[in-house]
Amino acid sequence: MIISPRDLRETGRDYAMRVLKENILHLELEPGSKVSENELAAQLGLSRTPVREALMALAKVRLVEIYPQKGSEVSRIDYDLVEESCFMRRILECAVVELASQMITPEQKVELEDNIALQERCLRGGRMGALMQLDNELHRLLFRIAHKEQTWELMTGFTVHFDRVRSMALSTALNERNVADHRAIVQAVISGDASAAHRLMEEHLGRYRVDEQALRDQYPATYFKE
Repeated sequence: MIISPRDLRETGRDYAMRVLKENILHLELEPGSKVSENELAAQLGLSRTPVREALMALAKVRLVEIYPQKGSEVSRIDYDLVEESCFMRRILECAVVELASQMITPEQKVELEDNIALQERCLRGGRMGALMQLDNELHRLLFRIAHKEQTWELMTGFTVHFDRVRSMALSTALNERNVADHRAIVQAVISGDASAAHRLMEEHLGRYRVDEQALRDQYPATYFKE
């Protein structure tokens, strides 16, 4: 498991939940693998209580399964939840880019342009982890521009199921296409073309439909819920 540093503003619960989620999303904690409160607490330098609270919170969004008297394990990939995550993102993000096109400030236009420039630099340098982080930051910024930051928090609490298969399916070709999509969406938002921004976002999210059979062929059968 990869242990990232704790932010001074994070509670123990929030820190444990962030680290666990990051490791689940990037398959450092594999689907179906057992997780121990005692071991996690020792690795994170925490007591068992915040770790238990983090596991309970992740169980609510179905990233972790908790079995009384038996322990916990990382949930297997459930394609019903993946499809529902895609549905939620498509509905909310298409509406958000329309609002962002109408509400964006000059300063926020610069923020969007800076993000895209960094994405293009990471793509050229092969820095895929940083690119995925910038991808998420771009989408979050669009919600902030539209004054819908709480909606973003609620949405990302569930769409982790989509994010998990997205990280499994990433390739250089897909990343190149995604950055090109982001550039087109940002240009539409900056120019105030709400209808174009909506259409481009819908096309962008539609590209993320992951070939389930291809992933099943690539990864162990134990990763997936039957």
